[in-house]
Amino acid sequence: MSNRGVATLAVLFVLPLAAEPPLSTTDIHAADIEAFIKSLPRDKSADKPIRVVDVGGYKVGVYGVFRPLGSKGTAVAHKTKIAEVYEIILGAGTLVTGGKIVDVKEEKAELGFSNLVGTRIEGGVTRRVAKGDIIIMPGGVPHWWSHLEGDVAYLVTRTDPNGELTLR
Repeated sequence: MSNRGVATLAVLFVLPLAAEPPLSTTDIHAADIEAFIKSLPRDKSADKPIRVVDVGGYKVGVYGVFRPLGSKGTAVAHKTKIAEVYEIILGAGTLVTGGKIVDVKEEKAELGFSNLVGTRIEGGVTRRVAKGDIIIMPGGVPHWWSHLEGDVAYLVTRTDPNGELTLR
């Protein structure tokens, strides 16, 4: 093959790559996170999206969660492949993961997919978590806040390979 033929092939392979627009980044500033967490209801547990973005074939969402002391802890397993990363930003409590949900039933989640919920977890891993801790949880893993030492707030980063999260 001549040099001209090689050059033509190279251009044909490079053009589709160059035609795709570059992905942009998304910034979420600490002041915006703090204001968002403060805006969540204080009389019940709340899990609301701060931002959900398409990152090129899948979605990533950052959510703010507030759990007041005395809120009922429900065991849950999301029926989805969405993984969750918790970053505790306020308070401390006991988080149980894995094991088996007791008194299980299925219900529709605010996020759109179904959840298995129940009163508690048996046979899971129990650990105390506090401000600064990070927990990485694969999709479908049962989890339950069995005890809160006070109000707890955390960020949840959800990685969504199937595009189930709503963009915001």
